[in-house]
Amino acid sequence: MRTLESMQPRKQYKIAGETLYIYAPLAYRLGLNKIKSELEDLSFKYEHPVEYKDIQQKLSFSREELNNIYDDFTQPITEKLDELGIKYNMFGRIKSPYSIWKKMNKNNLTFDEVYDILAVRIVFDPSTPEHEQSECFDIYLALTKIYKSHPDRLRDWVTHPKANGYQALHVTLMSNTGQWVEVQIRSRRMNDIAEQGIAAHWKYKEGSTYEEDESELTHWLETIKEILEDPQPDSMDFLDTIKLNLYSSEIFIFTPKGELRTMPQGSTVLDFAFTVHTYLGTNCIGAKVNHKLEAINYELKSGDQVEILTSKSQKLSPEWLDFATTAKARGKIKQLLRKEERANQKFGEAIFHEFLEKEELEVDSEKMDRICRLHGMNSRDELMIALGQKKIILGDAERNLIKGESDSWYRRFWSSFSSSSSKDKKTGDEGQVDIDLKKTLIINDVDIHKYTFADCCNPLPGDSVLGFVDDKGHITIHKRKCEVANKLKSAKGNRILTVEWQIENSLFPVTIYIKGLDSIGTLSKVTEVISNKMNVNINKLVIESKEGLFEGTISVMVHRLSDVDTIQKELKRIKNITTVARKEE
Repeated sequence: MRTLESMQPRKQYKIAGETLYIYAPLAYRLGLNKIKSELEDLSFKYEHPVEYKDIQQKLSFSREELNNIYDDFTQPITEKLDELGIKYNMFGRIKSPYSIWKKMNKNNLTFDEVYDILAVRIVFDPSTPEHEQSECFDIYLALTKIYKSHPDRLRDWVTHPKANGYQALHVTLMSNTGQWVEVQIRSRRMNDIAEQGIAAHWKYKEGSTYEEDESELTHWLETIKEILEDPQPDSMDFLDTIKLNLYSSEIFIFTPKGELRTMPQGSTVLDFAFTVHTYLGTNCIGAKVNHKLEAINYELKSGDQVEILTSKSQKLSPEWLDFATTAKARGKIKQLLRKEERANQKFGEAIFHEFLEKEELEVDSEKMDRICRLHGMNSRDELMIALGQKKIILGDAERNLIKGESDSWYRRFWSSFSSSSSKDKKTGDEGQVDIDLKKTLIINDVDIHKYTFADCCNPLPGDSVLGFVDDKGHITIHKRKCEVANKLKSAKGNRILTVEWQIENSLFPVTIYIKGLDSIGTLSKVTEVISNKMNVNINKLVIESKEGLFEGTISVMVHRLSDVDTIQKELKRIKNITTVARKEE
C-alpha cells in the first residue's frame, strides 16, 4: 500500500479495494489497530484523493483548537488521578481521516458535525494483576465525578473482551465547553494487546499471573481454519464467507446454563446452533429465546439467552443459506448440501446405467449432451443430480434420442434454436465496446447506452467511479466507495477500468431523503424549490407524517452530482427541515 503512488489508477483501485475488503478487517480481527488504520487511510488516499486531502487540511486547521480542548478537558482529570496516586500516561487520539469520512457518509454529516474527532486515552499501571479490572472502574468513577457521562455510550470491553482480544473501558463525557469527548481507559497490558494484537496475548500469557480468556479468539481462528479447509468453488462466495466473520460488530449470547458466547451482530438462531455444534445446526427447528419460542431465522440481540430445539426428522434445505449469516454456519450448510448433491449424483448415475442396460443402449458424449439439453441441464453432473432427486424420469424421449429415431426432429429443433440464439447474441453484442483495460474509459452522451449503471450505488456524473467488465464483455459502472465494487476489486481486480465522465445532456434518476418538523406549507416549499427554482421534474414523492414529524423521499432526474448538491442545499434552507440526504440504494 505504501508503494501505490507509482501504479496506474486501475491498479490502485484494485489493490486499495481488496485492502479495504480483506486486509484491513483481518488486521482489525488480529488486534493490529495501528496497521488497520494505516491500511484504511492509504486506501482512502488513493481511491478518493480529493476527499482525503480536504479532510487532512481541515484536521490541520483544527489541530490548535483540538489541542486547546484537550488541555482544558484533561487538566481536572490529571489532578484527580494524581490525587489517587495512580501511575498512568494520558494522551489525545485524533480520529483517522478514513474513520471521519466513513462517519460523514454513513450519517450524512459535514466535517464540523462529527463530534468525536478527539478522544482521550488513559493507560495505567495496575497495582497488582488481580486489581486490574477493578482499577479500570475506579478511574471511570473518578471521571464521572468531574464530568457527566453519556448514558448510552458506555462500552465495557473489560469484562466482555472483543473476539480479537481487545479490552478497554470506553466512556463519553460532556466537557465544560459543551462537547462530547470519548475517554478510553486501558491498563498497560490491555494497551499492548490493542497495539500489538494477537502476539501480545502470548507475551502476557507465559509466566504471568494474568488469567486471560482467549476462547473467543481461538474459536474465531478455528472457524477460519475450517473455511480454508473447505474453500468455496466461487471466489466471490469465498470472499463473502471470510468477510462475514472479519468485521462485524459483536453481541453477547447466553446458553441455558449461563455460559457467555460472542456472536457477530445480525446472527440468527440457526447461526448460534451451528456455533455450539454441527449436530444442533443440522437438526435445528427453532429455539427458546428468553423462554419464548422463536423460528430459526430469528435475529438475536445482545443479552439473549438461547436454548436450541432440535428434531431428528429435520431436513437441511438450501433456503437455510438465506437465514445463516456467520461464516461457520454458511460454510457448514454449503458443505452438507454438496455432500447431499454428491449422494444424489451417485444415485442418479446408478439409475441411468440401469436404464441403459435394460434398454440395451450405449451413449457417447454427443448423445449425452443432447439429453442434457433436452432437460435444460448445463452438464452431465447436473443431469445425474436431477435423476437422483427424481426430478427427471427416464422414458421414451431419452430412448428415442439415444437410438437416433428422432434425430431429424432433433436437428430441426436445435438448428432453429441455435439461429435464434445467435440473433440474440448479435443483439447483445451491440452493448459491448472495444475494451483496452489500460486506457481510461470515457463515458459520453453518445455511448452511454453501452453501459450499465449499478443499482447498488446508483452513480451519477461527478461521482468517483470505476468500470467492471463481466464475462460477456459488458461494462457496469460502480461508485468507487460501493461495497459491491470493493468485493469485485478483491476477487476480479484484473477486470477493473478507470472511468471518466464527459456527460452533458443525459439524465439520471436520483432519490433524496428528507425529514423534519411537520408544519403547514412545508411540502409546498419543497416542491417549489425543486420544480420552480431548480426547474427539475419530480417523478415520485412519498411523504409520511407521524406525531409532529414527517419523512419521505423525492425521486427526480438530474444531469450530474452538482445538481443534487444544489437541490440539497436549497432544501436545507427551508425552515423545519432537519435532514436532507441522497439515497444511494
